[in-house]
Amino acid sequence: MTQHWKYETDESGIAWLCLDKADAKANVLSSDVIRELDELLTAIESEAPQGLVMYSGKPGSFIMGADINEFGDFGSAEEVARLGKLGQSVFLRIKDLACPTVVAINGVCLGGGLEISMMFDYRIGPAGDSRIFGLPEVKLGLHPGFGGTVRAVQICGVRAGMQLMLTGNPINPGKALKLGLIDRIAGEGEWRDVARKLVSSKPPTAKAPFVDRLMSFSLLRPLVRNMLIKQVSGKARRDHYPSPYAMIDLWAKHGASSKTGYDAEAESFGRMMCTDTARNLIRVFFLQGKLKKQGNPTDVKIKHVHVVGAGVMGGDIAAWCALRGHTVTLQDREQKYIDPAMERAQKLFGKKVRDDAKRAATTERLRSDVDGSGVADADLIIEAIYENLEAKQSLYEALQAKMKPGALLSTNTSSIRLEELRTVLNEPTRFIGLHFFNPVAMLPLVEVIRCEDTDQDAMDIGFAFTKGIGKLPLECSSSPGFVVNRILAPYMGEAMELAQEGVPLAAIDKAAEDFGMPMGPVELADSVGLDVALHVSKVLGAAMNRPVPDALAQMVDSGRLGRKSGQGYYQWEDGKAVKPPAGGGSVPEDIQDRLILPMVNEAVACLSEDVVANAELLDAGVIFGTGFAPFRGGPLNYAKERGIEEVQAALNALAERHGERFLPSSGWSRV
Repeated sequence: MTQHWKYETDESGIAWLCLDKADAKANVLSSDVIRELDELLTAIESEAPQGLVMYSGKPGSFIMGADINEFGDFGSAEEVARLGKLGQSVFLRIKDLACPTVVAINGVCLGGGLEISMMFDYRIGPAGDSRIFGLPEVKLGLHPGFGGTVRAVQICGVRAGMQLMLTGNPINPGKALKLGLIDRIAGEGEWRDVARKLVSSKPPTAKAPFVDRLMSFSLLRPLVRNMLIKQVSGKARRDHYPSPYAMIDLWAKHGASSKTGYDAEAESFGRMMCTDTARNLIRVFFLQGKLKKQGNPTDVKIKHVHVVGAGVMGGDIAAWCALRGHTVTLQDREQKYIDPAMERAQKLFGKKVRDDAKRAATTERLRSDVDGSGVADADLIIEAIYENLEAKQSLYEALQAKMKPGALLSTNTSSIRLEELRTVLNEPTRFIGLHFFNPVAMLPLVEVIRCEDTDQDAMDIGFAFTKGIGKLPLECSSSPGFVVNRILAPYMGEAMELAQEGVPLAAIDKAAEDFGMPMGPVELADSVGLDVALHVSKVLGAAMNRPVPDALAQMVDSGRLGRKSGQGYYQWEDGKAVKPPAGGGSVPEDIQDRLILPMVNEAVACLSEDVVANAELLDAGVIFGTGFAPFRGGPLNYAKERGIEEVQAALNALAERHGERFLPSSGWSRV
């Protein structure tokens, strides 16, 4: 027995190796875990058992991957490559053992956990449909570094193996069995017997499908490489996200060769680890953890959620809550307003829940409630009606008369300060904001909004509920636009200013996308709805002394609302913007700074006004709420990497050319 591993040999000569990382809830492949395994393998090699079976001592979980906490300790690319080769050499000792080897995977098996598993002769997966097998390194700006780029292709073939690595998305045991990633599926009470039988079997020779082996011939690899690059380039640029291209290049050059592939992988992994992209994406990973740590534990359980307002936001919030296990009642003035939301919910459930019985149960949890009878039983009420102070307050007066003691009232307002909304409430300090973003099913952030005197227990309930439905909370103080809308407003406002100057719309969007934004501001305005954009512009314009773009008001008056009406800045067909060519107008050289730096400047203002507690949470909120280029690490991190003085100088230069709206915030001293 070592600190992290337990090893014993039974009476039949089978060696049983258990990983149970000390003082940890989950297994990760830290450097000390790998060193201890190296020592144990020496003993196993000398003992020459009849077979080796590895398993996890953590119930329901195998190995989460490498220990990301150690990633910051690495130095040069050469040092990282040496460490990668060391890890590969340890794992390959398993592959080279003379006896049959079996790994019993009882739960989540990601990254390095899957890489070590692929070194065994046989892999047993658990029963169930949870997506537990994956190589998610690409989401950290990396690629597998312990032999995964070689073994995934050798076992599954270039098509399935590369797809697993390029997307980073996990798969369930059934899919893993189909791909050859695992060899058997066994329940908790079966895997030991299955492992014993496999030990006595003739070890298989892992072979990819014939077509994939054909594609791996050196003459065909350039053609396949081009196909893979075309697939990736539609989603990520090489200069923004180099790691998927590095994976493709590794396979194209080495063809998953056991002779040259491992060393090449380690050297490439070293280069990727030292990129700005990897450093910032690893930072984003930890920022996500900081969002999840907000709030204190609470004994209050939210079982029944009542949503008032069945529009796009309210209806989709209700559907998501039902999907995540809550009983949900959805209220609006008439059934005809609820029906479209119920239809959208069915589409969501159809995509997310494959099992017929589970989908039926999910559907049963969501009920239409025109009369609002669900209010009396609800633990949480979410108001999601249109943005009108008087209408919301009238609704609150009616709701509080029906709510049970201890129930929590919240609002999904996007722009109205909570201090104004809560004046009619009997318990104003227990009123919070839960601001979701559209589309609810895709965007992970929820702003949890408080006033200065909001009860902490109410906030803790809001945090627990948000995390319970699989979203990331961001605590914000009540202020115009909160964080996300406030930071987006100058970005979208400047895009509209550029449009009025005659800059081609497609060129405006391209400048933002070249920076790394997932969608250009013009297309974003159309997608959100120009009527919504106009309302937010009016609210924030009044609070921050900003003019509302004339063209925006004119389009709304004429019924051009964007995607929802089929015409906005762009014409929309089949849910997609029809973008004209970028020609036909001049594009200013400073267009990217004109779009991006106002966002950065507004983020600084939010920080200085304590809208968010600290810079890390603010960066996290902007990334997960707006899609701000993740590989840049957030607006404040971007400013630091570019240089604070340089950014301020650029803002001053923009102010001289285009107006005082670009003047640096007074809060830059806090960055």
